[in-house]
Amino acid sequence: MPFDTSTPSPSRYTPPAAFKTRPDLLGRFGMVGSTHWLASGTAQAVLERGGNAFDAVVAGGFVLHVVEPHLNGPGGDLVGIFAPVGGETTVLMGQGPAPAGASVEHMRAEGLELVPGSGALAAAVPGAVDAWLMLLRDHGTWELGDVLDYAIEYARNGHPILGRAVSTIAAVADLFRDHWPTSAAHWLVDGEPPEPDTMVRNEAYAAVLDRLVAAGDGAATRVERIDAARAAWGSGFVAETIDRFVRTPHRHSSGTDHSGVIRSADMAGFSAAYEKPVTTEFRGHTIAKAGPWTQGPVLLQTLNLLEPLEDGLLDPSSPEGAHTILEATKLAFADRDAHYGDGADPAVIETLVSKQYAASRRPLIGDTASAEVRPGLGATSFPPLRETYDPAAAASGVGEPTVSREGETRGDTCHIDVADRWGNIIAVTPSGGWLQSSPTIPELGFCLGTRLQMTWLEPGLPSTLQPGRRPRTTLTPTLILREGRAVTAVGSPGGDQQDQWQLLYLLRTIVGGYSPQEAIDAPALHSTSFPGSFWPRTWTPAGAVLEDRLGPGVVEELRRRGHAVELSGDWSLGRLSAVTRDPSTGVLSAAANARGAQGYAVGR
Repeated sequence: MPFDTSTPSPSRYTPPAAFKTRPDLLGRFGMVGSTHWLASGTAQAVLERGGNAFDAVVAGGFVLHVVEPHLNGPGGDLVGIFAPVGGETTVLMGQGPAPAGASVEHMRAEGLELVPGSGALAAAVPGAVDAWLMLLRDHGTWELGDVLDYAIEYARNGHPILGRAVSTIAAVADLFRDHWPTSAAHWLVDGEPPEPDTMVRNEAYAAVLDRLVAAGDGAATRVERIDAARAAWGSGFVAETIDRFVRTPHRHSSGTDHSGVIRSADMAGFSAAYEKPVTTEFRGHTIAKAGPWTQGPVLLQTLNLLEPLEDGLLDPSSPEGAHTILEATKLAFADRDAHYGDGADPAVIETLVSKQYAASRRPLIGDTASAEVRPGLGATSFPPLRETYDPAAAASGVGEPTVSREGETRGDTCHIDVADRWGNIIAVTPSGGWLQSSPTIPELGFCLGTRLQMTWLEPGLPSTLQPGRRPRTTLTPTLILREGRAVTAVGSPGGDQQDQWQLLYLLRTIVGGYSPQEAIDAPALHSTSFPGSFWPRTWTPAGAVLEDRLGPGVVEELRRRGHAVELSGDWSLGRLSAVTRDPSTGVLSAAANARGAQGYAVGR
């Protein structure tokens, strides 16, 4: 079987729907899945021209900067996880830290209770570009110029702008007109948002990419040429331009004006890195995630809680399964907010992802919905629990993206997976630097991200804002191994929902026997019963969001058990894509999300 499945118990599990929105692609040459068809097409084109999975994913990643500007950008960040052929599973760390000037004291002095959800004061050091370049240098084979040609072409000569990007621009058009004139000049056409599917350009960013390539002119080796581009980004013209621009105060989601504190020295001091993953075993599979500077270990904790239960209790489409999954999720996320963060105690994290700890917590899963936050390990501090915060500015609605008139967003992003014929496999989730994050820097054609909104200003928390520390990110791709060999790379946009939606994929493929496309298509749900990672950081006690397709039986039973159910529509939750590889046969597969009509899988 080319899929990451075990022997299912079909009599105890809801079968997949007869109809699939996409085929499960099968082949031996190469496979790509991503959140945008142009990124998928780009990555496949690189594979067809002899590039490996790393050349392909980097080319696709830079295209995502151009074609999904409301979901990621060069000023943002990324987390990746990969297994090179014959090598160890490795985390690609592209999350920059808080700048030296970003302190609790500075934020309080600016009159803030929360780090803003938009504006340059919330910017961490951009990490995505350096991480992409480092990955290409160390694991790719192509020259930088060849890899960037695709993104340069779309930026300079145009690409069709997504309807969802237009909706985002429309939501913040007044902010652009009244407070962010550089964004208005970049994104508005005669003062109005562009029409969906019209061709838009970003010639300033194309010029930035040209200069990165040109920085390596005269260097003797491919490695030296890529390192010259990294230097031009981190300690050259890009860093200097950012430093100058953010010093001018501008409107933030707080409704007040502030200057950014990121400086060229902060940029120069950052380098992407490789790290070891955190893992657990689940039903004969090893699940690998990035460490507790991300929310990734919550997936491991949730799987540990669920593993020994009957298959029917691991079925998201049944009332009993949906309830059990929601309750296990709450326990894991409570630990996230009490214990995760950059610099978290490794011994604490080792305990949290252990089977013994899960066994001690499993009895807390009761027959009715909990409306409490219940972290373990004797947690003595926890972030503020606010059910509302400044509702006039807070976002409303559900979908991709959810953004207010002030630029605040509840977060979404993009994702790309690649597997090649040689056995390399990788999943990367780039995010941040959304067009609505902060004012466009005109010389660069992009804006900075707002990842610091995931830190707290209250002291003593593992995710309290601290200069030089990485904010705890929601970016969290997954690698699945069987008998020590990578079989699946999967991930999703979705902020706090990323690990929750990936959990459903794992349960349906490993336990339920679904194919990847069947699992991605299946109706989704998630909990909101913990503080959100995005401004305004609110929560809904016992909150559960469901796609209507789960059906009235599931909805009514969850409400009877005390869940505060919100219905979001038939096709609204989940943005997954995945690639798989069967090590015994070399057969590859790919699958992508149909929601939003932009995700795409391609391969042969």
